[in-house]
Amino acid sequence: MSKAWQAYARHILDTVEKIDRIQQRGDLTRDEVLYDASLRNLQTLSEATQQLPEAIKAQYPAIPWKQISGFRNILVHNYLGDIDAQTVLMVVQQHLPPLASAVRAMLAAGPEDKM
Repeated sequence: MSKAWQAYARHILDTVEKIDRIQQRGDLTRDEVLYDASLRNLQTLSEATQQLPEAIKAQYPAIPWKQISGFRNILVHNYLGDIDAQTVLMVVQQHLPPLASAVRAMLAAGPEDKM
């Protein structure tokens, strides 16, 4: 039996909080440990968004769901390690807050268990 989508939504919020804590430790564009930790958390966050029901995601069209999924593929399959730290920082600063707000709204909207 698959997990309910709410578990993945809560995981997204937990991951956003982890990334926030990583940022509080320093500049991920200058510290490779913080950078790597951010990348790993962005990967798991992106994977979790793939488990949210399409019908629910469609209610939040301002969130670039396909790009988030595609970003996961870039993170996982970029074997040469040439991901730009400035781009990662921009994703963290500009895209995670609206994503977290949308996921909180999804969870608050009700206990719909459909996948």
